[in-house]
Amino acid sequence: MTKPLDPAALDQLFRTARTFNGYLDKPVSPQQMDTIWELMKFGPTSANSLPARLVWCVSSEAKEKLAGLALPANGDKIRKAPVTVIIGMDMEFYEHLPELFPHADARSWFAGAPTLAEATAFRNSSLQGAYFMIAARALGLDIGPMSGFNNDAVDEAFFAGTHVKSNFISTLGYGDPSSIFGRSPRPAFERFNTVI
Repeated sequence: MTKPLDPAALDQLFRTARTFNGYLDKPVSPQQMDTIWELMKFGPTSANSLPARLVWCVSSEAKEKLAGLALPANGDKIRKAPVTVIIGMDMEFYEHLPELFPHADARSWFAGAPTLAEATAFRNSSLQGAYFMIAARALGLDIGPMSGFNNDAVDEAFFAGTHVKSNFISTLGYGDPSSIFGRSPRPAFERFNTVI
């Protein structure tokens, strides 16, 4: 039987974890990036579709290219972060389903059904983006997810010639406590939940 995580682990993942706007001058290693993927890939997706495609911008050139396609404030965050990850979504993820979901002919559910495929790619790559953030926090890293960039331009710059489109981006590193502000409100259960 699975046991609940201890309070310190829950704090690290949720209660005291924050979205960082700046990072300490400390690199993220290739092994840490690989370990994030090795954790996040186990998060559930529809028919094990795994539509997320990640681009890890580590070089100054890659970060500068991405920063130039973002709002100015976000561009500064991208340039200064050790890593910024583009969470993309493969709009033809279903071509991999014969391998990833061999239990049924899942490819036929999506091939020729672009509206369903797009909704599935968006929803599940968003889930995988959340798994990315939780995995990073579990490994002692911090994140700064954001929109505020030109999706079409990012797609052209980083995914040209593919079936991948950008969903959102996130900085990654060791957060600088001076870059955050006070915790925004998190309402109690009764405010936004209904039990029927």
